[in-house]
Amino acid sequence: MIRNPLTGRPDRPLAPVPPDRLAATAAELRALAPAWRAAGRGPVLTRFGQAIAADDDLLAALVADTGRVAESVLERQIVAGLVDRWVRAAPALLEPPAEFPASLPGVFVGGDAVPYDLVGVISPWNFPLLLGLIDAVPALAAGCPVLVKPSEVTPRFIEPLMRLVPDELPLRVVEGDGETGAALVGLADAVVFTGSVPTGRLVAEAAARAFVPAFLELGGKDPAIVLAGADLDRAASAVLWGGTANAGQSCQSIERVYVERPVHDEFLDLLAGKAAKVGLTCEGGPIGPIIGPGREDVIAAHLADAVAKGAVVHTGGTAERHGGGHWFRPAVLSRVDHSMLVMTEETFGPVLPVMAADDADHAVALANDSVYGLSAAVFAGSEERALAVAARIRAGAISVNGAALTALVHEGEKHSFRLSGLGGSRMGAASIGRFLRRRAFLVNRSHAADPWWHPSEE
Repeated sequence: MIRNPLTGRPDRPLAPVPPDRLAATAAELRALAPAWRAAGRGPVLTRFGQAIAADDDLLAALVADTGRVAESVLERQIVAGLVDRWVRAAPALLEPPAEFPASLPGVFVGGDAVPYDLVGVISPWNFPLLLGLIDAVPALAAGCPVLVKPSEVTPRFIEPLMRLVPDELPLRVVEGDGETGAALVGLADAVVFTGSVPTGRLVAEAAARAFVPAFLELGGKDPAIVLAGADLDRAASAVLWGGTANAGQSCQSIERVYVERPVHDEFLDLLAGKAAKVGLTCEGGPIGPIIGPGREDVIAAHLADAVAKGAVVHTGGTAERHGGGHWFRPAVLSRVDHSMLVMTEETFGPVLPVMAADDADHAVALANDSVYGLSAAVFAGSEERALAVAARIRAGAISVNGAALTALVHEGEKHSFRLSGLGGSRMGAASIGRFLRRRAFLVNRSHAADPWWHPSEE
Protein backbone atom coordinates (compact mmCIF):
# COMPACT_ATOMS: atom_id res chain seq x y z
CA MET A 1 0.00 0.00 0.00
CA ILE A 2 1.09 3.56 -0.75
CA ARG A 3 1.28 5.99 2.16
CA ASN A 4 -0.41 9.36 1.88
CA PRO A 5 2.11 11.95 3.16
CA LEU A 6 -0.64 14.28 4.42
CA THR A 7 -2.54 11.71 6.44
CA GLY A 8 0.25 9.25 7.19
CA ARG A 9 -2.08 6.40 6.23
CA PRO A 10 -1.85 3.90 3.37
CA ASP A 11 -4.65 4.77 0.96
CA ARG A 12 -3.81 3.15 -2.36
CA PRO A 13 -2.48 -0.26 -3.38
CA LEU A 14 0.70 -0.46 -5.41
CA ALA A 15 0.17 -2.19 -8.73
CA PRO A 16 3.59 -3.26 -10.05
CA VAL A 17 3.70 -4.09 -13.72
CA PRO A 18 4.08 -7.90 -14.05
CA PRO A 19 7.55 -9.04 -15.16
CA ASP A 20 6.28 -10.44 -18.46
CA ARG A 21 4.46 -7.19 -19.22
CA LEU A 22 7.57 -5.18 -18.37
CA ALA A 23 9.61 -7.31 -20.78
CA ALA A 24 6.94 -6.95 -23.45
CA THR A 25 6.87 -3.16 -22.99
CA ALA A 26 10.65 -3.05 -23.37
CA ALA A 27 10.40 -5.09 -26.58
CA GLU A 28 7.64 -2.85 -27.94
CA LEU A 29 9.75 0.25 -27.30
CA ARG A 30 12.78 -1.31 -28.98
CA ALA A 31 10.68 -1.99 -32.05
CA LEU A 32 9.79 1.72 -32.20
CA ALA A 33 13.41 2.86 -32.22
CA PRO A 34 13.97 3.00 -36.03
CA ALA A 35 10.80 5.00 -36.69
CA TRP A 36 11.52 7.39 -33.81
CA ARG A 37 15.03 8.10 -35.09
CA ALA A 38 13.65 8.86 -38.53
CA ALA A 39 10.83 11.05 -37.20
CA GLY A 40 10.69 14.77 -36.72
CA ARG A 41 11.07 14.49 -32.97
CA GLY A 42 10.86 18.18 -32.10
CA PRO A 43 7.14 18.75 -32.79
CA VAL A 44 6.19 15.58 -30.90
CA LEU A 45 8.20 16.59 -27.85
CA THR A 46 6.82 20.13 -28.05
CA ARG A 47 3.25 18.82 -27.86
CA PHE A 48 4.24 16.73 -24.86
CA GLY A 49 5.81 19.67 -23.04
CA GLN A 50 2.83 21.90 -23.71
CA ALA A 51 0.46 19.23 -22.44
CA ILE A 52 2.46 18.92 -19.21
CA ALA A 53 2.39 22.68 -18.67
CA ALA A 54 -1.39 22.84 -19.02
CA ASP A 55 -2.65 19.67 -17.35
CA ASP A 56 -4.17 20.22 -13.90
CA ASP A 57 -4.83 16.51 -13.32
CA LEU A 58 -1.08 15.91 -13.45
CA LEU A 59 -0.49 18.75 -11.00
CA ALA A 60 -3.13 17.41 -8.65
CA ALA A 61 -1.54 13.97 -8.73
CA LEU A 62 1.86 15.46 -7.92
CA VAL A 63 0.35 17.27 -4.96
CA ALA A 64 -1.28 14.04 -3.78
CA ASP A 65 2.00 12.16 -4.16
CA THR A 66 4.07 14.66 -2.19
CA GLY A 67 1.70 16.68 -0.02
CA ARG A 68 3.23 19.98 -1.14
CA VAL A 69 1.87 22.58 -3.54
CA ALA A 70 4.39 25.32 -4.36
CA GLU A 71 7.16 22.88 -5.26
CA SER A 72 4.75 20.85 -7.42
CA VAL A 73 3.80 23.95 -9.40
CA LEU A 74 7.49 24.80 -9.83
CA GLU A 75 8.30 21.20 -10.73
CA ARG A 76 5.75 21.19 -13.54
CA GLN A 77 7.09 24.51 -14.85
CA ILE A 78 10.68 23.25 -14.81
CA VAL A 79 9.76 20.08 -16.70
CA ALA A 80 7.86 22.01 -19.37
CA GLY A 81 10.86 24.31 -19.68
CA LEU A 82 13.37 21.49 -20.00
CA VAL A 83 11.33 19.91 -22.80
CA ASP A 84 11.34 23.22 -24.66
CA ARG A 85 15.07 23.67 -24.05
CA TRP A 86 15.93 20.26 -25.48
CA VAL A 87 13.66 20.75 -28.50
CA ARG A 88 15.60 23.92 -29.30
CA ALA A 89 19.08 22.62 -28.46
CA ALA A 90 19.05 19.05 -29.75
CA PRO A 91 19.17 19.60 -33.54
CA ALA A 92 22.49 21.46 -33.43
CA LEU A 93 23.96 19.08 -30.85
CA LEU A 94 23.03 16.07 -32.97
CA GLU A 95 24.59 17.39 -36.17
CA PRO A 96 27.34 15.01 -37.35
CA PRO A 97 30.85 16.44 -36.95
CA ALA A 98 32.51 17.99 -39.96
CA GLU A 99 34.92 15.71 -41.76
CA PHE A 100 38.61 16.50 -41.23
CA PRO A 101 41.94 15.13 -42.52
CA ALA A 102 43.67 12.58 -40.34
CA SER A 103 47.33 12.72 -39.44
CA LEU A 104 47.77 9.85 -41.90
CA PRO A 105 48.04 11.29 -45.45
CA GLY A 106 45.08 10.53 -47.70
CA VAL A 107 42.76 9.48 -44.85
CA PHE A 108 39.79 11.59 -43.70
CA VAL A 109 37.74 11.25 -40.50
CA GLY A 110 33.96 11.57 -40.40
CA GLY A 111 31.40 10.10 -38.09
CA ASP A 112 27.95 9.95 -36.64
CA ALA A 113 26.21 8.93 -33.43
CA VAL A 114 23.97 5.95 -32.77
CA PRO A 115 21.25 6.25 -30.07
CA TYR A 116 20.65 3.39 -27.68
CA ASP A 117 17.68 1.23 -28.56
CA LEU A 118 16.27 1.48 -25.04
CA VAL A 119 17.15 3.70 -22.08
CA GLY A 120 15.90 2.69 -18.64
CA VAL A 121 15.29 5.35 -15.98
CA ILE A 122 14.80 4.58 -12.28
CA SER A 123 13.74 7.73 -10.44
CA PRO A 124 13.09 8.72 -6.78
CA TRP A 125 10.16 10.10 -4.82
CA ASN A 126 11.21 13.62 -3.86
CA PHE A 127 10.53 15.19 -7.29
CA PRO A 128 8.57 12.46 -9.09
CA LEU A 129 7.90 14.23 -12.38
CA LEU A 130 11.16 16.16 -12.73
CA LEU A 131 13.49 13.31 -11.84
CA GLY A 132 11.46 10.89 -13.93
CA LEU A 133 11.89 13.07 -17.02
CA ILE A 134 15.12 15.05 -16.54
CA ASP A 135 17.05 12.24 -18.24
CA ALA A 136 14.20 10.79 -20.30
CA VAL A 137 13.70 13.99 -22.31
CA PRO A 138 17.28 14.34 -23.63
CA ALA A 139 17.34 10.59 -24.30
CA LEU A 140 14.15 10.93 -26.36
CA ALA A 141 15.57 13.97 -28.14
CA ALA A 142 18.66 11.90 -28.99
CA GLY A 143 16.47 9.25 -30.62
CA CYS A 144 16.17 6.69 -27.82
CA PRO A 145 12.97 5.04 -26.65
CA VAL A 146 12.71 5.35 -22.85
CA LEU A 147 11.16 3.20 -20.13
CA VAL A 148 10.79 4.90 -16.72
CA LYS A 149 10.18 3.23 -13.35
CA PRO A 150 9.44 5.90 -10.72
CA SER A 151 9.56 5.30 -6.98
CA GLU A 152 6.85 3.13 -5.49
CA VAL A 153 6.38 5.89 -2.88
CA THR A 154 4.94 8.38 -5.41
CA PRO A 155 3.20 6.57 -8.29
CA ARG A 156 -0.02 8.60 -8.48
CA PHE A 157 1.33 10.93 -11.17
CA ILE A 158 1.99 8.07 -13.61
CA GLU A 159 -1.56 7.66 -14.93
CA PRO A 160 -2.20 11.35 -15.73
CA LEU A 161 1.28 11.67 -17.23
CA MET A 162 0.79 8.71 -19.54
CA ARG A 163 -2.46 10.25 -20.81
CA LEU A 164 -0.36 13.17 -22.08
CA VAL A 165 2.19 11.09 -24.00
CA PRO A 166 1.63 11.47 -27.77
CA ASP A 167 1.11 8.23 -29.66
CA GLU A 168 4.34 8.79 -31.62
CA LEU A 169 6.47 9.30 -28.49
CA PRO A 170 8.24 6.07 -27.41
CA LEU A 171 8.00 6.80 -23.68
CA ARG A 172 6.45 4.48 -21.14
CA VAL A 173 6.22 5.11 -17.41
CA VAL A 174 5.36 2.04 -15.36
CA GLU A 175 4.41 1.41 -11.76
CA GLY A 176 6.62 -0.89 -9.75
CA ASP A 177 8.81 -1.61 -6.76
CA GLY A 178 12.46 -2.48 -6.27
CA GLU A 179 12.07 -5.79 -8.10
CA THR A 180 10.64 -3.92 -11.09
CA GLY A 181 13.62 -1.59 -11.11
CA ALA A 182 16.06 -4.49 -10.89
CA ALA A 183 14.34 -6.18 -13.84
CA LEU A 184 14.51 -2.97 -15.86
CA VAL A 185 18.30 -2.86 -15.55
CA GLY A 186 18.47 -6.21 -17.34
CA LEU A 187 16.18 -5.04 -20.16
CA ALA A 188 17.78 -1.70 -21.07
CA ASP A 189 20.85 -0.78 -23.11
CA ALA A 190 21.72 2.09 -20.75
CA VAL A 191 20.43 2.89 -17.27
CA VAL A 192 19.97 6.16 -15.37
CA PHE A 193 19.40 5.99 -11.63
CA THR A 194 18.74 8.73 -9.09
CA GLY A 195 18.56 7.77 -5.44
CA SER A 196 20.49 6.56 -2.43
CA VAL A 197 24.10 5.36 -2.39
CA PRO A 198 23.25 1.79 -1.27
CA THR A 199 20.68 1.32 -4.03
CA GLY A 200 22.96 3.05 -6.51
CA ARG A 201 25.66 0.49 -5.78
CA LEU A 202 23.19 -2.31 -6.50
CA VAL A 203 22.16 -0.69 -9.78
CA ALA A 204 25.81 -0.24 -10.80
CA GLU A 205 26.60 -3.86 -10.01
CA ALA A 206 23.57 -5.10 -11.94
CA ALA A 207 24.44 -2.89 -14.90
CA ALA A 208 27.99 -4.20 -14.88
CA ARG A 209 26.70 -7.77 -14.99
CA ALA A 210 24.40 -6.82 -17.88
CA PHE A 211 27.36 -4.99 -19.50
CA VAL A 212 25.43 -1.76 -19.99
CA PRO A 213 26.43 1.74 -18.89
CA ALA A 214 24.88 3.19 -15.73
CA PHE A 215 24.64 6.92 -14.99
CA LEU A 216 24.16 7.50 -11.27
CA GLU A 217 23.21 10.59 -9.28
CA LEU A 218 23.18 9.66 -5.62
CA GLY A 219 23.21 11.35 -2.23
CA GLY A 220 24.56 14.68 -1.08
CA LYS A 221 25.53 16.56 2.05
CA ASP A 222 25.83 19.97 0.47
CA PRO A 223 27.80 22.63 2.33
CA ALA A 224 27.35 26.38 2.26
CA ILE A 225 30.25 28.68 3.12
CA VAL A 226 29.50 32.21 4.30
CA LEU A 227 32.55 34.50 4.39
CA ALA A 228 33.06 37.79 6.19
CA GLY A 229 32.06 40.60 3.86
CA ALA A 230 29.11 38.70 2.36
CA ASP A 231 25.64 40.21 2.33
CA LEU A 232 24.52 38.27 5.39
CA ASP A 233 20.83 39.02 5.03
CA ARG A 234 20.83 37.76 1.45
CA ALA A 235 22.95 34.75 2.40
CA ALA A 236 20.59 33.83 5.25
CA SER A 237 17.55 33.97 2.97
CA ALA A 238 19.26 31.92 0.26
CA VAL A 239 20.54 29.29 2.71
CA LEU A 240 17.13 29.03 4.33
CA TRP A 241 15.46 28.36 0.99
CA GLY A 242 18.27 26.07 -0.17
CA GLY A 243 18.00 23.96 2.96
CA THR A 244 14.25 23.81 3.51
CA ALA A 245 12.59 23.89 0.07
CA ASN A 246 10.60 20.70 -0.36
CA ALA A 247 11.11 20.27 3.41
CA GLY A 248 14.79 19.66 2.73
CA GLN A 249 13.99 16.54 0.71
CA SER A 250 16.33 17.31 -2.16
CA CYS A 251 19.72 15.83 -2.93
CA GLN A 252 21.09 19.35 -3.51
CA SER A 253 19.68 20.76 -0.26
CA ILE A 254 22.04 22.80 1.90
CA GLU A 255 22.65 20.43 4.83
CA ARG A 256 25.55 22.13 6.65
CA VAL A 257 26.68 25.75 6.90
CA TYR A 258 30.18 27.05 7.69
CA VAL A 259 30.46 30.72 8.63
CA GLU A 260 33.63 32.70 9.20
CA ARG A 261 33.88 33.37 12.92
CA PRO A 262 33.69 37.21 12.83
CA VAL A 263 30.20 37.07 11.27
CA HIS A 264 29.00 33.75 12.70
CA ASP A 265 26.76 35.13 15.44
CA GLU A 266 25.17 37.76 13.23
CA PHE A 267 24.47 35.24 10.48
CA LEU A 268 23.08 32.73 12.97
CA ASP A 269 20.67 35.30 14.40
CA LEU A 270 19.50 36.28 10.92
CA LEU A 271 18.99 32.68 9.82
CA ALA A 272 17.16 31.68 12.99
CA GLY A 273 14.93 34.75 12.82
CA LYS A 274 13.97 34.06 9.23
CA ALA A 275 13.46 30.32 9.86
CA ALA A 276 11.10 30.98 12.76
CA LYS A 277 8.75 32.81 10.40
CA VAL A 278 8.48 29.98 7.86
CA GLY A 279 5.39 27.87 8.50
CA LEU A 280 4.00 24.54 7.38
CA THR A 281 1.72 24.09 4.38
CA CYS A 282 -1.04 22.85 6.66
CA GLU A 283 -0.93 26.34 8.18
CA GLY A 284 -0.61 28.19 4.88
CA GLY A 285 3.20 28.19 4.88
CA PRO A 286 5.66 26.68 2.38
CA ILE A 287 7.08 23.68 4.29
CA GLY A 288 5.40 20.45 3.26
CA PRO A 289 5.23 17.06 5.00
CA ILE A 290 7.86 14.36 5.07
CA ILE A 291 7.24 12.24 1.99
CA GLY A 292 9.42 9.14 2.30
CA PRO A 293 8.25 6.45 4.70
CA GLY A 294 10.46 6.35 7.77
CA ARG A 295 12.39 9.50 6.88
CA GLU A 296 10.93 11.28 9.91
CA ASP A 297 12.74 8.78 12.13
CA VAL A 298 16.08 9.53 10.44
CA ILE A 299 15.59 13.30 10.84
CA ALA A 300 14.61 12.91 14.48
CA ALA A 301 17.61 10.64 15.14
CA HIS A 302 20.01 13.16 13.61
CA LEU A 303 18.56 15.97 15.72
CA ALA A 304 18.65 13.87 18.91
CA ASP A 305 22.26 12.85 18.26
CA ALA A 306 23.28 16.48 17.76
CA VAL A 307 21.56 17.67 20.94
CA ALA A 308 23.07 14.81 22.95
CA LYS A 309 26.53 15.90 21.77
CA GLY A 310 26.05 19.54 22.70
CA ALA A 311 24.24 21.20 19.80
CA VAL A 312 21.85 24.06 20.50
CA VAL A 313 18.51 24.17 18.67
CA HIS A 314 17.36 27.72 17.89
CA THR A 315 14.21 26.96 15.89
CA GLY A 316 12.20 23.84 15.14
CA GLY A 317 13.86 20.55 16.03
CA THR A 318 10.87 18.41 16.96
CA ALA A 319 8.59 16.22 14.88
CA GLU A 320 4.96 17.27 14.60
CA ARG A 321 1.83 15.40 13.52
CA HIS A 322 -0.86 17.27 11.64
CA GLY A 323 -3.70 15.35 10.04
CA GLY A 324 -1.69 12.18 10.54
CA GLY A 325 1.27 13.36 8.43
CA HIS A 326 4.80 13.92 9.70
CA TRP A 327 6.16 17.48 9.68
CA PHE A 328 9.26 19.36 10.79
CA ARG A 329 9.57 23.11 11.03
CA PRO A 330 12.88 24.54 9.80
CA ALA A 331 15.49 23.67 12.41
CA VAL A 332 18.54 25.90 12.91
CA LEU A 333 21.32 24.43 15.05
CA SER A 334 24.58 25.86 16.40
CA ARG A 335 27.53 24.44 18.36
CA VAL A 336 27.74 21.56 15.93
CA ASP A 337 30.80 19.60 14.80
CA HIS A 338 31.71 16.66 12.62
CA SER A 339 31.20 14.12 15.36
CA MET A 340 27.46 14.57 14.79
CA LEU A 341 25.33 12.69 12.28
CA VAL A 342 23.66 15.93 11.24
CA MET A 343 27.04 17.11 9.86
CA THR A 344 28.17 13.90 8.16
CA GLU A 345 25.19 11.80 7.04
CA GLU A 346 22.42 12.80 4.65
CA THR A 347 19.53 14.13 6.77
CA PHE A 348 17.09 14.88 3.94
CA GLY A 349 15.00 17.19 6.06
CA PRO A 350 14.62 20.93 6.84
CA VAL A 351 17.63 21.04 9.18
CA LEU A 352 20.38 23.69 8.99
CA PRO A 353 23.35 23.15 11.31
CA VAL A 354 25.65 26.19 11.47
CA MET A 355 29.33 25.85 12.43
CA ALA A 356 31.93 28.57 12.94
CA ALA A 357 35.05 28.42 10.76
CA ASP A 358 38.30 30.18 11.62
CA ASP A 359 38.81 31.45 8.07
CA ALA A 360 38.17 30.53 4.42
CA ASP A 361 40.81 27.77 4.50
CA HIS A 362 39.15 26.18 7.51
CA ALA A 363 35.71 26.46 5.89
CA VAL A 364 36.92 24.77 2.71
CA ALA A 365 38.54 21.97 4.70
CA LEU A 366 35.29 21.38 6.58
CA ALA A 367 33.23 21.52 3.39
CA ASN A 368 35.49 18.90 1.78
CA ASP A 369 35.40 16.64 4.85
CA SER A 370 32.64 14.45 3.44
CA VAL A 371 32.08 11.26 1.49
CA TYR A 372 29.75 13.26 -0.78
CA GLY A 373 30.40 15.86 -3.46
CA LEU A 374 27.20 16.76 -5.26
CA SER A 375 26.96 20.54 -4.96
CA ALA A 376 27.74 23.44 -2.65
CA ALA A 377 27.34 27.20 -2.15
CA VAL A 378 29.67 30.11 -1.38
CA PHE A 379 28.77 33.62 -0.24
CA ALA A 380 31.39 36.37 -0.19
CA GLY A 381 31.70 40.12 -0.45
CA SER A 382 33.05 39.90 -3.98
CA GLU A 383 32.43 37.51 -6.82
CA GLU A 384 36.18 37.07 -7.26
CA ARG A 385 36.67 35.87 -3.69
CA ALA A 386 33.64 33.59 -3.86
CA LEU A 387 34.89 32.00 -7.09
CA ALA A 388 38.36 31.52 -5.64
CA VAL A 389 36.86 29.59 -2.73
CA ALA A 390 34.41 27.72 -4.96
CA ALA A 391 37.32 26.44 -7.07
CA ARG A 392 38.66 24.59 -4.03
CA ILE A 393 35.45 22.71 -3.18
CA ARG A 394 35.21 19.09 -4.30
CA ALA A 395 31.67 19.12 -5.66
CA GLY A 396 30.05 19.14 -9.06
CA ALA A 397 28.11 22.42 -8.96
CA ILE A 398 28.84 25.40 -6.72
CA SER A 399 26.29 28.20 -6.41
CA VAL A 400 28.03 31.56 -6.01
CA ASN A 401 26.13 34.09 -3.90
CA GLY A 402 23.12 31.80 -4.19
CA ALA A 403 22.06 28.39 -2.87
CA ALA A 404 20.85 25.19 -4.55
CA LEU A 405 20.80 26.93 -7.94
CA THR A 406 21.49 23.60 -9.64
CA ALA A 407 17.85 22.76 -8.91
CA LEU A 408 16.77 25.61 -11.17
CA VAL A 409 19.64 26.05 -13.64
CA HIS A 410 20.30 23.00 -15.81
CA GLU A 411 22.61 24.50 -18.42
CA GLY A 412 25.90 24.03 -16.55
CA GLU A 413 27.74 20.76 -17.13
CA LYS A 414 28.76 19.04 -13.91
CA HIS A 415 29.92 15.70 -12.56
CA SER A 416 29.33 14.20 -9.16
CA PHE A 417 32.32 13.78 -6.86
CA ARG A 418 32.96 10.86 -4.50
CA LEU A 419 29.85 8.88 -3.51
CA SER A 420 27.47 11.40 -5.06
CA GLY A 421 27.49 9.61 -8.39
CA LEU A 422 29.14 8.33 -11.54
CA GLY A 423 28.87 8.93 -15.25
CA GLY A 424 28.56 11.80 -17.66
CA SER A 425 27.01 15.15 -16.83
CA ARG A 426 23.25 15.19 -16.32
CA MET A 427 23.26 18.93 -16.94
CA GLY A 428 24.33 21.08 -19.87
CA ALA A 429 24.65 20.39 -23.57
CA ALA A 430 26.93 17.40 -23.02
CA SER A 431 24.23 15.46 -21.17
CA ILE A 432 22.57 14.34 -24.41
CA GLY A 433 25.82 12.60 -25.34
CA ARG A 434 25.24 10.00 -22.63
CA PHE A 435 22.61 8.42 -24.86
CA LEU A 436 24.70 8.21 -28.03
CA ARG A 437 27.53 5.93 -29.13
CA ARG A 438 29.98 7.70 -31.40
CA ARG A 439 30.99 6.04 -34.64
CA ALA A 440 33.99 7.07 -36.75
CA PHE A 441 34.25 6.70 -40.54
CA LEU A 442 37.89 6.54 -41.65
CA VAL A 443 37.88 7.21 -45.39
CA ASN A 444 40.96 6.41 -47.44
CA ARG A 445 41.01 8.64 -50.56
CA SER A 446 44.48 7.76 -51.68
CA HIS A 447 44.76 6.04 -55.09
CA ALA A 448 48.34 4.97 -54.58
CA ALA A 449 49.46 1.82 -52.85
CA ASP A 450 49.35 2.34 -49.12
CA PRO A 451 52.85 2.02 -47.63
CA TRP A 452 51.65 -0.14 -44.73
CA TRP A 453 50.26 -2.90 -46.97
CA HIS A 454 52.06 -6.20 -47.31
CA PRO A 455 54.78 -6.07 -49.97
CA SER A 456 53.42 -6.93 -53.39
CA GLU A 457 53.72 -10.54 -54.43
CA GLU A 458 53.63 -9.59 -58.13
